[in-house]
Amino acid sequence: MSGAAGLPDPEFQEVADGVFAFVQPDGGWCLNNAGLLVSDGQAALIDTAATENRARLLGAAVRSVTETVPRTVVNTHFHGDHSFGNFVFAEDAVIVAHEACRNEMAVAGLGLQGLWPEVEWGEVTIALPSLTYRTELTLHVGELTARLSHPGPAHTVTDTVVWIPERSVLFTGDIVMNGTTPFCLMGSVSGSLRTIERLRSYGARTVVTGHGPVAGPEVFDTTEAYLRWLRRLAADGVRAGLSPLELAREADLGEFAGLLDSERLVANLHRAYAEERGAPPGAELDVAGIFAEMVEHHGALPLCRA
Repeated sequence: MSGAAGLPDPEFQEVADGVFAFVQPDGGWCLNNAGLLVSDGQAALIDTAATENRARLLGAAVRSVTETVPRTVVNTHFHGDHSFGNFVFAEDAVIVAHEACRNEMAVAGLGLQGLWPEVEWGEVTIALPSLTYRTELTLHVGELTARLSHPGPAHTVTDTVVWIPERSVLFTGDIVMNGTTPFCLMGSVSGSLRTIERLRSYGARTVVTGHGPVAGPEVFDTTEAYLRWLRRLAADGVRAGLSPLELAREADLGEFAGLLDSERLVANLHRAYAEERGAPPGAELDVAGIFAEMVEHHGALPLCRA
């Protein structure tokens, strides 16, 4: 497999018997993780990839592990890095997601591509979920059980987490990322914090986050600490009458300075400000305008090496 120039190749890791993580370094913008379950002649994917090339690399990685064709693809949320590659697998697989995720995916379309027009996206077509659920859904993949659950607004308003109890492996989607700045512009700060408590309750030994290296349950600590710091920072900013962009320019990232994609602070502050002012979790915000502020804060378009 071949990754972007200057980055290690994507890697398929067997994190437990029959449970694999497809990890795409370095975990920055659009370099997401995916998962594969293989048991008793059955297979299922968890998420796909952002570009045609990366989705086909994922398909090749699957074939290197098993001759079994995945008959199910689970999307943890609608963002294109986790779902644009659906079309590569859709001829053979049922695509599963939260019931409102299907509509979000349809409305968003290929809009993500417009943010980074220099990326070689390939001939991507949108393949929508054909099976949806509301609260919980259980998939049986051979002897493996995949328990899908919607935790409420967190990274987005229609996230799915996937728990494999027989192997004590949890796939979090982008609710949790490892080594990368959290991002809840389209979800909720308070909802993310509630969800992290719920994720801890699974008692997972292995956590496959939406971006970054495979981890253990300690990965929840950094995300939780960042979100609590973010909420305190936003409260101070509202009292001081500063805009999210002004506050981001003044903020000392401290222990979070080493996380990738730090410009997300601007977007996260917009969400935290909205909640500080009484908006419900997941209330609609001007995503395009806020992304433009992130670009302004960063001084250029954030790097995307998908």
